[in-house]
Amino acid sequence: ELDKLQRINPMAAEYPVAANYLELMLELPWNETTQDDLDLRRARRILDRDHYGLEKVKDRIIEYLAVLKLKKDMKGPILCLYGPPGVGKTSLGKSIAKALRRKYVRLSLGGVHDEAQIRGHRKTYVGAMPGMIIQNIKKAGSSNPVFVLDEVDKVGSNFRGDPSSALLEVLDPEQNNTFHDNYLEVDYDLSRVLFIATANSLDTIHPALRDRMEIVEINGYTLEEKVEIAKRHLIPKLLREHGLTKEAVRFRKPAIVKVIEGYTRESGVRGLERKLGTIIRKIARAVAMEEEYDKTITAQRVVELLGPELYDKELYQGNKQAGVVTGLAWTPVGGDILFIESSVSRGKGKLTISGQLGDVMKESAMAALSYLRANADRLGIDYRVFDNYDLHIHVPAGAVPKDGPSAGITILTSLASLFTQRKVKAGIAMTGEITLRGKVLPVGGIREKVLAARRAGIKEVILCRKNERDIKEIDEQYLKGLTFKYVDTVDEVLEEALLDEKVANPIEFVVPEKK
Repeated sequence: ELDKLQRINPMAAEYPVAANYLELMLELPWNETTQDDLDLRRARRILDRDHYGLEKVKDRIIEYLAVLKLKKDMKGPILCLYGPPGVGKTSLGKSIAKALRRKYVRLSLGGVHDEAQIRGHRKTYVGAMPGMIIQNIKKAGSSNPVFVLDEVDKVGSNFRGDPSSALLEVLDPEQNNTFHDNYLEVDYDLSRVLFIATANSLDTIHPALRDRMEIVEINGYTLEEKVEIAKRHLIPKLLREHGLTKEAVRFRKPAIVKVIEGYTRESGVRGLERKLGTIIRKIARAVAMEEEYDKTITAQRVVELLGPELYDKELYQGNKQAGVVTGLAWTPVGGDILFIESSVSRGKGKLTISGQLGDVMKESAMAALSYLRANADRLGIDYRVFDNYDLHIHVPAGAVPKDGPSAGITILTSLASLFTQRKVKAGIAMTGEITLRGKVLPVGGIREKVLAARRAGIKEVILCRKNERDIKEIDEQYLKGLTFKYVDTVDEVLEEALLDEKVANPIEFVVPEKK
């Protein structure tokens, strides 16, 4: 290329193309690396200082550092942090770079549709450039940066090619030491780069690409974690940004809880940061106008500053009525409790299910009713009731779509309570799938569901025995005041959940005699 450049007339069209190519080749950090700081304790301190929680990711980075300390030429791991928005996936990459003392680069893949944006164009095209991977490596000035590939689940594809397929070579530890960029026309070694991909969902990631990455799930934050994040990170940061000192305003813990529960509905903390920012701006206005104001923010003061609450907290509603049982649900913004309601009316055995339920949840209700019909004698239910009464199962709120098999045992308990008119034990909630044989199967989202139960004032939770492993992963401080009953069969559920006592004013089921 240099010989070619010397022979070309500087006025020729090819001259700037060749000159730009040579400049890039000279500017790329072929063998330039930054020295890793292998002090594991310091790295852990930095990770803990910048982010609260996220133990799995922090442990994985410390493990990588430990191996790097023992084996200098180790290939960089390729991690994929996936979880709901606002939990700190992208900012964690910056924190990891700080802990390792490496350069940090970030590439947003959201809306990338052209393969050439990853691999670059051939030099023969007018205005050809290297792909974004090589451009960012050049920007970093080091061949071992922390490289964050943001929103890897939002990569699209069209007639220009599939960027996901181009990323296969970048993110394959066996291939990325010879990454081929169309513009460079020579291989570049990416094996020393620490790639961290982020995603909100794994479903839209190319299966082959997903297979090449080490998936690390980042769960949404619990109420307690959000309170700590607000105290340690968000409030000090917002005070700095608004030119206020620590003495200008003090947030009481109930005030932070009020903001989280009454004004935000999210897994992360972005909405919480915005609401706290609104409160602090109102304080800043009072300071700037030299007005008198109350420096202590209480729960009552939060309502005065932010207006009426936007969200209601679901609370346990008691056990006065037959057929009403508390279930546990998982949503993208965390856990919640839901109420399964069932009622009967004179009819011909018609089943009605309402509450915007998905197919899987409807099938759970049918399985519960079939089990009850098959075991009516054992449960003390007159089997003729099913043919002479219409049954209605409803799951409020009616406008919120719901699906999944985890309400199986809750629906069954609701129906058993309704047909026997027995009271449901006070302060109890449950989640689990059922089979027609009366087995209880494990379900997901246990962490979020259990924490929602505690917030709602539930005292006891019934779970499948196989879900005990999920409870062991939850910090004990979040489980105070809760007891767990692990079951294998529906009979154990009914034994634990139903009392022998009848409800007040029980329904008398009247079955007409056959003529």
